Amino acid sequence: MPDTTINGITVSVDADGYLTDHSQWSRELAEGLAAAEGITLTDAHWKILDFIAADYAEKSAVPGMRRMNKVGGIPTKELYALFPDGPIKKAAKIAGFPKPTSCV
Repeated sequence: MPDTTINGITVSVDADGYLTDHSQWSRELAEGLAAAEGITLTDAHWKILDFIAADYAEKSAVPGMRRMNKVGGIPTKELYALFPDGPIKKAAKIAGFPKPTSCV
């Protein structure tokens, strides 16, 4: 597992850049991960990231699009507007969780 430095924080990541140890995650790290994806985090982004964290704690899996819509109350259009080109993958990465199994 390679290490990388984001916002001055050294973390372990997999080959796709996802954290391998969620305990290394912090809001500061999330800001750096988002910036690497060309995203500046807003309150709307944090609402999604917080939902992913809460749902992961309950289900031990990153929620898919349907769960984000139905349980999280987050419309697909909003997800794509905030996290373009693969919202679940990008949001999971920024939230410090593994690549979703539903994503190739």
